[in-house]
Amino acid sequence: MEVIILAGGLGTRLRSAIGNEIPKCMAPIDNKPFLWYLLRYLTRYDVSRVVLSMGYLREVIYKWIDDVRDDFPFLFEYAVEETPLGTGGGIREALKHCLNDNVVILNGDTFFDVDLVRLMNEHIRMDSYLTVALKSMRNFERYGAVELATDGHIIAFHEKTYCSAGLINGGVYVIDRVKLSMNEYPEKFSFETEVMEKQCEVGTLHGITSDGYFKDIGIPSDYIQANIDFKLLF
Repeated sequence: MEVIILAGGLGTRLRSAIGNEIPKCMAPIDNKPFLWYLLRYLTRYDVSRVVLSMGYLREVIYKWIDDVRDDFPFLFEYAVEETPLGTGGGIREALKHCLNDNVVILNGDTFFDVDLVRLMNEHIRMDSYLTVALKSMRNFERYGAVELATDGHIIAFHEKTYCSAGLINGGVYVIDRVKLSMNEYPEKFSFETEVMEKQCEVGTLHGITSDGYFKDIGIPSDYIQANIDFKLLF
């Protein structure tokens, strides 16, 4: 299994909590960077290669990986954005470092405890171009709701608004980089808008629900909660 971690986020909303000198994926939680918890999670699976898609303050990540790489059983590679390429451009560059047809993608600021073997197997079974791990939530407005058909196709993405109950995009994907080539896109583009929404329209986008623990540390309140939760989870 090969995994891309999108670790280039600017973390603007989180700077009041972590400062301006580290990227968001390196936000400290119980004296370890958030990225450590993602990598620890990946050790549960037969992961051979982790590609870190980086840009902003990447030197901090380089230095930390050099210190800890022997603690993890997979190879590390870097896909570097010299200028911001958007989520789509970043993923496209990172895919150039992968060998497998089907690749897992994680957001570097989100922990979603998804069974990656199940996600991969369902992705292959459905002959999907792109499969999204979905999280069931209640009373939310920070995320857009995702509409899922009974056959597993994602049929709609809804704008962010208050929702009493629904599914959200959990930020964990499997992409078939052969079926879903992104070579025709511009240098900089949004993966969510230009790829996911268009794949939804043509019926090649699928979703798998998971009830695993989910936390997006993108805002200070959720980052503070992660500091509490992770002491119990790890």
